[in-house]
Amino acid sequence: MPENKSRPPQEQPWESGWAPDTSRAPGTRRLWLAGGLAVATIVACVTAIALNDKPVEDTTADRQGQTLSDDETGGGLISFATPSATGSAAPAGSKSASPSPSSSPSASSSPAAQGSPSPHAPAGSRASASATPTGKPADPAPSGDRRSVQAVNYPDRYWHVSDGLVRLDAPRGSESRQDSTFTLVKGLSNSSCYSFATHDGTYLRHRDFVLRSERNDGSTLFKQDATFCPGYSGQQGAVLLQSVNYPNYALRHKNFQLRLDPWGYNTTNRADFSFRLVSPLG
Repeated sequence: MPENKSRPPQEQPWESGWAPDTSRAPGTRRLWLAGGLAVATIVACVTAIALNDKPVEDTTADRQGQTLSDDETGGGLISFATPSATGSAAPAGSKSASPSPSSSPSASSSPAAQGSPSPHAPAGSRASASATPTGKPADPAPSGDRRSVQAVNYPDRYWHVSDGLVRLDAPRGSESRQDSTFTLVKGLSNSSCYSFATHDGTYLRHRDFVLRSERNDGSTLFKQDATFCPGYSGQQGAVLLQSVNYPNYALRHKNFQLRLDPWGYNTTNRADFSFRLVSPLG
């Protein structure tokens, strides 16, 4: 059988005199190049991390506590503000959550309700912190003084007991004036606050968040419902009357009906919550 000479045998050199190297596995040179590239990549990453973690030192003592810009830090791709040694300061003119102390009791200093909450109040109606704005309330009337309560935004209308409820009405005669006059006594639940006694021996108390006139039944709940603490209303010569057992609720008139509503910095119609204790009408 004739010999097949289409290609030379592997042990014989090519016509140019070069013979393939059969002592090394094919692709070894590529593996060396890939390994070298991997080592270079690892070295570059380690170097970048080391430079990123390099501490940044301030050049002057007065820059302590100040935030450095990205150009000043030079510490890497991501920089963080240096924390102040004294903590962050409150912005100028900001309002505190609790009123400043004054000669008269503030609404937020009212004690929290003792015992179980009122059964007439909806669940979750108590707020966790007082939202009364900072300021000094109007000078309260002395205990035992007879006063009428005038609305700031309706100066011709006064608190008036009618059919057991308290409304904002204009005086219409001697009987109406008598029902619009109250005796201020020390709060039944907190002696630093007010309770309003009527001429017929009842007290003003909130029930179902509506202000009404009822006789004292001696219960702790009644005493709390009938006690209101004066606070700063934002109106000159006026007071905000907050419930002692719902300190984030205050008396207001709505559709000329007196009731408790939430009071806070976001409250609208704030003048509806402001009242003046004036000379008695009857």
